[in-house]
Amino acid sequence: MSDSPLSVQVLIVAAGRGARFGGPLPKQYCLLAGEPVLRRTVAAFLAHPAISGVRVMIHPDDRALYDAAVGDLGLPEPVHGGITRQGSVLNGLEAIAPDQPDLVLIHDAARPLISSGAIDRLISSLARNVAAIAAVPVRDTVKRAQGTRIADTVDRTHLWRAQTPQAFRFPDILAAHRAAAGQDLTDDAAVAERAGHQVELVMGDEDNFKITTTEDLARAEQSVLAKLGDVRVGQGFDVHALVPGDHCWINGIKIPHDKTLLGHSDADVGLHALTDAILGAIGAGDIGQHFPPTDERWRGAASDKFLAHAASLVKAKGGMIAHCDVTIICERPKIGPHRLAMTKRIAEILGMSEDRVSVKATTTEQLGFTGRGEGIAAQAIATVRLPF
Repeated sequence: MSDSPLSVQVLIVAAGRGARFGGPLPKQYCLLAGEPVLRRTVAAFLAHPAISGVRVMIHPDDRALYDAAVGDLGLPEPVHGGITRQGSVLNGLEAIAPDQPDLVLIHDAARPLISSGAIDRLISSLARNVAAIAAVPVRDTVKRAQGTRIADTVDRTHLWRAQTPQAFRFPDILAAHRAAAGQDLTDDAAVAERAGHQVELVMGDEDNFKITTTEDLARAEQSVLAKLGDVRVGQGFDVHALVPGDHCWINGIKIPHDKTLLGHSDADVGLHALTDAILGAIGAGDIGQHFPPTDERWRGAASDKFLAHAASLVKAKGGMIAHCDVTIICERPKIGPHRLAMTKRIAEILGMSEDRVSVKATTTEQLGFTGRGEGIAAQAIATVRLPF
């Protein structure tokens, strides 16, 4: 093969329906530690320096789910999957054929914990081989069954459990898939084998398991969180005065009121407190340092921009926001009727599930500036998990 840098494309198979998983969503769109499974899978390849591009095969009915999961990552248009996995992969190969990549890695969307080391080993293997797959040796004793009884003990010496990615020199696997169209083979290595190619086994990772059941998803979440063992807590507090007006922005929701909150931006007291809590958890200063009130760019700005920025700083550190709790302190307007909408909006801004967001309200029993209706206060706590 040439000494010049190779073009390495990745095809991610995400067109399945996940019948064994159950639930309202296909498993590739379920949240794993606050992010969709598909997003974590795609991000693992985008972060690898040898990868030239990523293309996803999806079910035609899942476009909205796909856009919500990875629509901001700059990927090329997704490819509609086929009736079978083999058909989906062939569609993906044909879609990237005009790019004429040197190598292609084909990966299951439901394996989000693929490591950079496994990707390295597969690409290196293709310098010597037409095809290679990630796999792990079988370590358990294997039994062949007859009904519910043991018929035989199988020699496990030469047995491996196949994983993905499965890696190929592109022209060879494209030709093999075209020749095998309609055969419904179980993986791409089988397609290569049918074409007469030798496939090398490359050591995979035990963490690179496929999410098939809800128990698998829970196991994957435990694995992700175990790598984010630096747990930090930040707090935020904010106050804004009330002046004559017709609405207040609180926790991202516009609430009709006979007064409005005074501030350089939209004066969303709840989002300001939460932004400071997140910034505090990662030691990144406060909201005024990132968005100075003297900067005209932020005059009247929506505070969701501030909160989203704080969240992006956490992601840039490889971390996640595990939970946040906001308390609004005021006599009026009443927060209770808007609590669910606020929870939903904060979850949307932070890209996390609603059960990780808490919104509460209290009064000061008509004492102090909040009791007199002169202003509204908010306090917030954010829990952040970072890698050590």
